[in-house]
Amino acid sequence: MKKTDVVIIGGGPGGAASAINLAKHGIRSIIIEKETFPRFHVGESMTGECGQAVRDLGLEAEMAGVPKTIKHGVTVYGKGGKGSFWLPVMKRNENGELVKNFTWQVRRSDFDNIVLEKAIHNGAELVRGKVIKALQKEDGTVYGVEVKLNDGSIETIEAEIVLDASGIATFLSTTGIASKKERGKYDRQIAIYSHVKGAKRDEEDNTLIFYEKKNHWAWFIPIDEETVSIGVVTPSDYYRESNEEMRDFYLREMHKINPSLSARVPDVTLVEEVRATTNYSYHVHNFTGKGFLCVGDAHRFIDPIFSFGLHFALKEASFAADAIAAYLNDGVGRDLENPFEAYQEHCELGMDTIQEVLDCFWASPLSFAFFAHERYNEDFIDIFAGRIYQEEPSRGLQAVRKVNAKMAQLAEEQPELLNHVS
Repeated sequence: MKKTDVVIIGGGPGGAASAINLAKHGIRSIIIEKETFPRFHVGESMTGECGQAVRDLGLEAEMAGVPKTIKHGVTVYGKGGKGSFWLPVMKRNENGELVKNFTWQVRRSDFDNIVLEKAIHNGAELVRGKVIKALQKEDGTVYGVEVKLNDGSIETIEAEIVLDASGIATFLSTTGIASKKERGKYDRQIAIYSHVKGAKRDEEDNTLIFYEKKNHWAWFIPIDEETVSIGVVTPSDYYRESNEEMRDFYLREMHKINPSLSARVPDVTLVEEVRATTNYSYHVHNFTGKGFLCVGDAHRFIDPIFSFGLHFALKEASFAADAIAAYLNDGVGRDLENPFEAYQEHCELGMDTIQEVLDCFWASPLSFAFFAHERYNEDFIDIFAGRIYQEEPSRGLQAVRKVNAKMAQLAEEQPELLNHVS
């Protein structure tokens, strides 16, 4: 049996970054991870605040050693390649003014590996295996895990806190510790993706998004000097009705979804197998409690379109470490039924903001483009950068909420009109 302060389920960016942040507070951690890194993953584009989180983790030197591209912003192309708008990566200076900034797009196999190696270098212990059980006291308090090691033996690890960074496996929800995983609004889509060489790129290697229609779009993310991550996202029914092999569907849809994308991929070569993720949108509403909390995808995933997956993993890793340090080092919340409720509410504040913005994008893309490009440009620059944890909503977010309320009312009163609203 092992004992530690915090046992972390999952060695991806959320888990590894949590370990790095915990070490800053003098808190010991053990990371449980079955897979051997590096391993393939999508989600290569970082928001501006995600890039800052990487710097805060002390990873700039490591980032210098991995292939990547500099991201200055994101361009969204409307249906037919028309009506595009651009949102730059910017930060707020000490006077609260927007100034130019940059972030990165990186092959996730490289990035995830350097974060995990940094965590180990900073003192986290890595245990190779799969968590099979959470340990609970009679009052429900979680106090550790049982692990099936890669050699087949069973190990018990006791800890003050169990932190779930298991991603889409949502371990604590699946085992009934956290609340049940519920379907999200965008769960009936399929994302099919790969890496390619030979794509035509712009002078600056920024993230590109290509809109076809509601819940039907593509991403184009350059990740090194030669390689681009391209994904097509479509309704699941549309994919099934095609009766095509996944690779054939991917290559065909890449050329069909938007002319601004097809012009960039006249003759590309696949350098990774074609993979897919289905029903990816979900929500675990109660993901903290006595002795446990979740970070990132372990409790919620909304929609990959604006590249917030890695953002939430790294930001919540920092929030979680601060909450755990307050609990372990200062006794904050020890007399509460849920010691980490404030952490949960803070995480949901940011994710709810992105949910609202996405709802507006899909329900009324013309309104969204007008807000983002014209009327509330600075507010949307902040949102796309990841400054989404403000208690007081910006004017841009208030406008988003008004559109969403109007569309919800229309859906209730005149649903037949929705197909004509854009």
